Amino acid sequence: MGGVNRLPTRRVSMEFVDWLWILHPALAVVVIYPLMGMVVFLGRQTRSRRVDRAKLPPTAGRDHRDLGKWLTTGMVAVVLVAIAVSIVTRSFWSAPGQDPLRAGSLLLVLVGTVVALLVLWRVQQRWQRFLFALLTWAGVLGLGAQPEVWRVSDDLGTFAFWTAHYWTGVGLVALMLFSMAISPDTLRRLAWRRVHLAVSMMAAVLFLIQGISGSKDLLEIPLSWQKPTIWQCDFNARRCPGAEQAMVKPTVVHPVG
Repeated sequence: MGGVNRLPTRRVSMEFVDWLWILHPALAVVVIYPLMGMVVFLGRQTRSRRVDRAKLPPTAGRDHRDLGKWLTTGMVAVVLVAIAVSIVTRSFWSAPGQDPLRAGSLLLVLVGTVVALLVLWRVQQRWQRFLFALLTWAGVLGLGAQPEVWRVSDDLGTFAFWTAHYWTGVGLVALMLFSMAISPDTLRRLAWRRVHLAVSMMAAVLFLIQGISGSKDLLEIPLSWQKPTIWQCDFNARRCPGAEQAMVKPTVVHPVG
């Protein structure tokens, strides 16, 4: 029998700030994507019942609308969590003594965004729904425009912009808010139902991009205690200082007997 190669065991040590950083992807995986699956399933049932006259529960349409509202609310909440964690940990956490006026302004924008979203649940008239959907999205964009939030690229002419996790995320939030705003109109007008279908298809594409770009970002974000060393690496040459000396040779364990 040949030797058995065993690599040394390493235990990943996470600080509290690292747990804050994985709160956004954890909520997306545990809450958002399962909820999206249910909304899509009920949406197909609703369309089959209306178009194909399928014998399905009459509550499918109502459940589709209600879960769609919860999906939109969850999307906004998850994005706000990601933005808030980025701002707090990169400025107010790591560098105490930040401008209290700026902190108060950001907090007011955050509260205003949440209030606008809650009001969107209650208003009935179309112009009111569009207004508070726009105010909610404006709040997300205002918080996301802060320098602590990593956006990859702000140039619309680059491929990085259209595949950036941030921009596809806020674009998805815009589509979801718009869909929530027109939801009551889809009950009365065929044209609005067609608009809702087109928006849903675009949202599905962005959900796919979000899953891919989010997984990529998780690979690129080091743990807090690793960052001082990681930032010394040459990312273009893909080389880190002292990498050759830090390589550990696998231990060869020969079988007994």
